[in-house]
Amino acid sequence: MVNREYYEPHWNEKRGEVTGYEHIRLFGLTLIGRRPISFTRVVPETAYRVFVREALATGNIRTRGKFLKYNIGLIEEITALEHKARRQDVLVDEETIADFYFERVPNTVATEKTFEHWREKIEKEKPQYLFLERDYLMRHSARWVTEDLFPPTIIVEEEALSIEYRFEPGHSCDGITVTAPIYLLNKIDPAPMSWLVPGMVREKLAWYIKALPKALRHRLSPVPPVITAFLEAAPYREKALAVVFSDWLRQTYQMQVSPADWHDKEMPEHLKMRYVVVDEERQELQSGRDLEALRQSLEETVRMSLGSDDETKTFEKRGITCWDFGELPGHIAIQRRGKPLTLYPALTDEDDSVSLRLFDTRQTADTETRCGVIRLMRLALKDLLRFWEKGSSGFQQSALLLKPFIATNCLLEDIFKAICDRAFVGDDPLPRNEKAFLEQIKRARARFPAVAEGAFRLLHEIAEENQQLTMRIQATPSALKRFAGEIRAQRDALVYDGFFSATPWPQLACLPRYLKAMDRRMAKYAQRAQRDQKHGEHIAQLWQRYQERLARNKAMNMEEPALEMYRWMIEEMRVSLFAQELKTPYPISFQRIEKFWNDEVINR
Repeated sequence: MVNREYYEPHWNEKRGEVTGYEHIRLFGLTLIGRRPISFTRVVPETAYRVFVREALATGNIRTRGKFLKYNIGLIEEITALEHKARRQDVLVDEETIADFYFERVPNTVATEKTFEHWREKIEKEKPQYLFLERDYLMRHSARWVTEDLFPPTIIVEEEALSIEYRFEPGHSCDGITVTAPIYLLNKIDPAPMSWLVPGMVREKLAWYIKALPKALRHRLSPVPPVITAFLEAAPYREKALAVVFSDWLRQTYQMQVSPADWHDKEMPEHLKMRYVVVDEERQELQSGRDLEALRQSLEETVRMSLGSDDETKTFEKRGITCWDFGELPGHIAIQRRGKPLTLYPALTDEDDSVSLRLFDTRQTADTETRCGVIRLMRLALKDLLRFWEKGSSGFQQSALLLKPFIATNCLLEDIFKAICDRAFVGDDPLPRNEKAFLEQIKRARARFPAVAEGAFRLLHEIAEENQQLTMRIQATPSALKRFAGEIRAQRDALVYDGFFSATPWPQLACLPRYLKAMDRRMAKYAQRAQRDQKHGEHIAQLWQRYQERLARNKAMNMEEPALEMYRWMIEEMRVSLFAQELKTPYPISFQRIEKFWNDEVINR
């Protein structure tokens, strides 16, 4: 007896039919094993079911019918809704889609050829007979998934950057992805990006609340009304979400919360914006969720992209040793992909010359131009600088006192950099043309000697006070090791390699007084230990707050002038508490510092 077995039916797109295999046995002995066959001919019922499920329901069929493109597009739209809503209960399952075709396609149709013949005939009478409907494909309406809540693009520099949504926990692309061309990378503001999109900000706020200590979380229960109240009270997006939310919690609930409280918590990846940086041909260069890391990694690529067209190449120039290039405009506009792009011209310091370059942010351009102008002035004033290049007569003594902290050559370079910055530019506006530059040279030549003499004199005062304080720290008994460590840390935050040019000029003159105040504090500590510890703890809290905010600003590549003022207020508070006889330039108290923090730092 011959026995035939048919198995493994599957849709064969290349042949346009359902195929499988045949196994032939005679009295239990295999005659032919695994012979390819057409299932349509031998088991038409099975072929029909496979054809509908694997060809029609999946769209894996070649057809001239318009229904297929329409149906696939509709399914993709609803799938996109699921990614936005971050839930997989909107699109119906594959079996439901297959049922749609089972109801319409007769069971005599099981190949690509017979389907096309049947389709052409039925569509003459009913052109949209095979078109799926949105309501049929959706388990529920998902009305909350609107374009307002889940926008398709975000605007940066008048250019719409595409947004892609993906719901696949654990995948590197899970969440929201913004695609940005390389030349716009530095123009993306991380603050509004931290708010994600309106449809996802609630989930991020819920995570912020969940990450708070239990005692604070309890006060914010139930969570949804709290989030609603916040979003109604804080609709603006100029500051980062963590900053605005923590400020609102402090004002509304009197909670002592800061963005730093969430820094060490592991936020889910999908609650961080993901960036894909592409080149001019839309090819991916790099991707990630750390915007600042992407900027640093692609810094050279960004620079090259800004100089990649004829407009920028015509503007940029190297090897400049005098102001012979005319006006330095504040900004210029070029066309990129048919859209205007604003760039900022700058003079960059190249040690023995300067270059004309274009930058994508005004802040970077202004910083570079200040250094470039100073370099150009140093080249123009070589005769004046030659006398001071080895320092003043007292420099060697100052350098010897500071040698344990700063190498002599580094110290000289640092103080000379500070002198040139103060004497050549100072608080003056940067020159933008040759006439203004020549006038600035005249002013610089006149004030340079006085600035240099004052700077070297100030350096000597700092060196002597630092030496006196260091000797006292070294002589501190081991029982006061912790206190000595506190003073040492305060000193090291004032005197370090590069401090002279890094410290704002007005505060530089205060350094001897700050160092002397530390020395006086140590001298009085034995008689005032309890009082010192009490005030020291309060100062430590203010300093920690400053450091946390500073770390946040660095992570966001953000400058905050008010925070630097707050930093120097802490130093004045130390003088007032521990060496009042040295006096402060303005009234200072813990209350004044707290008010400044709330009014000028937090709520500005």
